[in-house]
Amino acid sequence: MPNHPPQNLTVATTGASGAIFLRHFLLAVECDDRIRTVNFIASDGALRVLAEELELKGRTDLVERITGPGGKRSAKIQLQSNDDVGANVASGSYPADAMVVIPCSVGTLARVANGIAAKLIERAADVTLKEKRTLVLCLRETPLNKIHIRNMYRAADAGATIFPLIPAFYYRPASLDDLAREFAYRVLAHLGLPQPDAFRWKDR
Repeated sequence: MPNHPPQNLTVATTGASGAIFLRHFLLAVECDDRIRTVNFIASDGALRVLAEELELKGRTDLVERITGPGGKRSAKIQLQSNDDVGANVASGSYPADAMVVIPCSVGTLARVANGIAAKLIERAADVTLKEKRTLVLCLRETPLNKIHIRNMYRAADAGATIFPLIPAFYYRPASLDDLAREFAYRVLAHLGLPQPDAFRWKDR
């Protein structure tokens, strides 16, 4: 966890199922005044998943269509191309506080765990690790084979947090949106950004 609540986040999404979790994460960071800047990167695989699961097509106005109806332009979420390895977040001198990959495919996990950084998502993750900043990988895959498990260990050993995309049910979510929103809140709490509407367990 960062020493202070992060103000500058890098958020990436890859070609794993679970776009609803990304949407609620972006909605939460958009509404959190403590977060001032978000650099958002979507892989080509993620764009296909977004098209299938959220009915979004192409890169044009991607952020606006994810974060809410009406095409409201975000003042803090900036879309970066995954092909642009010269983007700001590719440099350790850029003051990003933390990075979240949600959902994180096992292919992205493998590249991060083994230092393969041909695209911006993996390069930004590599920079996050080398600068000893918080990297959260919301892994989405089942069942896991030995390669996946070894790569989770390698990434964790390098400093990443493996935060599997496994939602909770004990608070009895009423909808998929409730379930995805609460998971997003859990990730933000891990970053030092607890959300006021998050579920709090209380003794009976």
